[in-house]
Amino acid sequence: IFHLVMDERNTPMRTYQVCNVMEANQNNWLRTRHISREGAQRVYIEIKFTLRDCNSLPGVPGTCKETFNMYYYESNNANLWFIKESQYVKIDTIAADESFTQVDVGDRVMKLNTEVRDISNLSKKGFYLAFQDLGACIALVSVRVFYKKCPLTVLNLAQFPDTITGGDTALVEVHGVCVNASEEFEPPKMYCSADGGWLVPIGRCVCKPGFEENKDICQPCRPGTYKASATDAYCTKCPPHSSSPQEQAVECICEKGYYRADTDPRSMACTRPPSAPENPITTVNETCVTLEWSPPRDTGGRGDITYSLHCRKCSGDGRKCAPCGSSIHFVPRQFGLASATVLVTDLQPDSNYSFTIESQNGVSDLSPTPRGSVVINVTTSQTVSVVLKERRSKDSVTLAWQGPERPNGVIVEYEVIYYEKNQREQNYTVLKTRSNMMTVDGLKPGTTYVFRVRARTDGGYGSYGGEIELETNVLAIGDPNQSTILAVSIAGGIVLLIFLVTCFVVSVKLPGSRTYIHPHTYEDPNQAVRDFAKEIDASNIRIERVIGAGEFGEVCSGRLRVQGKREIYVAIKSLKAGYSDTQRRDFLSEASIMGQFDHPNIIRLEGVVTKCKPVMIITEFMENGSLDTFLKKHDGQFTVIQLVGMLRGIASGMKYLSDMSYVHRDLAARNILVNSNLVCKVSDFGLSRVLEDDPEAAYTTRGGKIPIRWTAPEAIAYRKFTSASDVWSYGIVMWEVISYGERPYWEMSNQDVIKAIDEGYRLPAPMDCPVVLHQSDRPKFGQIVTILDKLIRNPASLRELANSSCALYLSREDAPTPDFSVSTVDEWLEAIKMGQYKENFSSAGYVSLDSVLYISVSELAKMGVNLAGHQKKILSSVQSLQTQGTHVQV
Repeated sequence: IFHLVMDERNTPMRTYQVCNVMEANQNNWLRTRHISREGAQRVYIEIKFTLRDCNSLPGVPGTCKETFNMYYYESNNANLWFIKESQYVKIDTIAADESFTQVDVGDRVMKLNTEVRDISNLSKKGFYLAFQDLGACIALVSVRVFYKKCPLTVLNLAQFPDTITGGDTALVEVHGVCVNASEEFEPPKMYCSADGGWLVPIGRCVCKPGFEENKDICQPCRPGTYKASATDAYCTKCPPHSSSPQEQAVECICEKGYYRADTDPRSMACTRPPSAPENPITTVNETCVTLEWSPPRDTGGRGDITYSLHCRKCSGDGRKCAPCGSSIHFVPRQFGLASATVLVTDLQPDSNYSFTIESQNGVSDLSPTPRGSVVINVTTSQTVSVVLKERRSKDSVTLAWQGPERPNGVIVEYEVIYYEKNQREQNYTVLKTRSNMMTVDGLKPGTTYVFRVRARTDGGYGSYGGEIELETNVLAIGDPNQSTILAVSIAGGIVLLIFLVTCFVVSVKLPGSRTYIHPHTYEDPNQAVRDFAKEIDASNIRIERVIGAGEFGEVCSGRLRVQGKREIYVAIKSLKAGYSDTQRRDFLSEASIMGQFDHPNIIRLEGVVTKCKPVMIITEFMENGSLDTFLKKHDGQFTVIQLVGMLRGIASGMKYLSDMSYVHRDLAARNILVNSNLVCKVSDFGLSRVLEDDPEAAYTTRGGKIPIRWTAPEAIAYRKFTSASDVWSYGIVMWEVISYGERPYWEMSNQDVIKAIDEGYRLPAPMDCPVVLHQSDRPKFGQIVTILDKLIRNPASLRELANSSCALYLSREDAPTPDFSVSTVDEWLEAIKMGQYKENFSSAGYVSLDSVLYISVSELAKMGVNLAGHQKKILSSVQSLQTQGTHVQV
């Protein structure tokens, strides 16, 4: 029945009412016209209604209802006049949160109820709604049908249209379209969630060359600026000696006289050819000449200066010159010299040469002007004629010679070289004099010597004259000089021996260990990144999916294309937009630390992306994620040897860090990553910590909170972090591994943990823990690795298990013993952290503690407790119930 009534604000409202409560077997229907779903797979129905309280109607039979039903029927036909009752699909039975009584009606106040229901997985053009009344007194005030959609948005320069949500909880993948003047860098896409919200975007667009991003649009570069590559973030001011008079420039035009080489980046200033080399110097040595010069005064603004030489041989008067040809040689080469010196060999003696030295750089070939050059003229030297002067004795000879006829400059000195015949390579002597004669003393009697002489002028050395052989006189027997010569020879031998021993000792290099360098010791933190981390081109990275979120931004998985190798899986940490310089430094400091490590049990840094946005750290991908989560997921599924193998890998990585003098400070199972081969690797580096005064506090880090329960007592009390405190943390990690990710110290507060540790309490052995692993010592990491290696080689040593009592505290008089009694199965399950199985036990009939005393593994499996670790934990606690009674210490 259609009615006009007043709402609580006395506003007229139209309603459909029915109140046939006095008659039994009511079946009243109200149906809507055809409702088009407009592409939505999931629609929502909001109904507003009032409902009369049956108790407020005197004399009403028991058939009075306080509910009604809502149905729908999908159809492509918009003009159905009849639908069978059996064809409808029930949405829900609707009950009122508030019903009204006769008094309410007398006051004409109607209490409206609002209910929202949804229909999922719609596929036809539309549907009909129907409402069924089976004997209630109701008034249907309004019916609103709607669907949700993700609104049009622009993100990462990609536009995502209005998108209707999917059915149930399905995500709708939407591909974005690059906005004006932008192009795809990675195909942009987002997922529209069922509640109408956009999820994390993947991929992005970038502004084309000549455009820069500004508030989700690309605008052209202003005159005087340019952008050469789409991967560049913003337009940049033109480099020196260049300009861009028009908008939308992809590069800046060089000024007249300045050039840019094809290999020069567009960001480089325009440059010009260099000036000529300066200060040429020649040194003539027989038929060789060394040419040296100074770099040009004007390099043209470039650092790629090279030199080339051209040689010409000239006549005596220097008027006629011709190319030298291929008979002479340049060392190291004639063209493209990087250093300002060259040796020219195989010149002809007594000849004139002219050398032209050109300087050039990367733009010299682009300039029409001649290259800067300098000319050096050289005349090769002649030999010295040696004449023997008739004077020699048993230990000396006198030489005399005649200088060159046309020396290359003024003769500065003569050089005499002599040696015993046939022993030139072993021992020779060089003497110098300004005179053209010399007496050579200290020779051996009766020995043949070879002498050679050459002259040196301002232009350098000439060639040696021919060899002259002379023999000294024989020493007479009994000559007192004989013993002196013998003594000198022996002394010389001793000196030579001492020299050889000294050389041997000096050449021995003692091995040294590599030491970790903290990035904060650098004045420029960016230099630390450059020193220790490889820069990766962002175009070689393909992001595939988001796998988590960190303090600085998202963590994704993807692929890295390595030159000469196939693609590898990597993890990608990105720095979210809007970061400060401090956040960027802190983010990259982890890469500066990680890049110094190279060990199979330390997470490997592949490189960083710092030259474009977003800034990223690329590491190897660990398929099984963090160790604590991995162990919880696979509770009870590994052998003891496998667990010890994991612990051995962690200890090996920590030994490496300790040897490098690096203190981790945050060793915990959550910071150990596991790959597909169950290899454990230490991660999470570069954190700073401050202990707050609040005893409940944790160490504050740039990566989150570090719980007190992993930290050594001396680090808590005195802020003393060493490799020994890392060993303490490693002991907690061992406990986590053996207990399959159990939380250390369970639900004890940080304050209780600190107090208990101070009073001597230590974590008890986890269930099924080998006794050899549960020790109270704190050895060094090297010792730990050795011990674990021995255990792995001798598996029998792991068979004896430690006592796995469920008491939290050790049995000692001064130790605190917080205990409480459990009287129900639910309390017992909560006490042993197995509360998720309350309903399983209740459904199976285990409602008292006595009933669980003799439960078996097979019975647990029937109840749905299938994890081996959970079965062991429950059975172990049952044993405690049997021995201690129902008063359980927890």
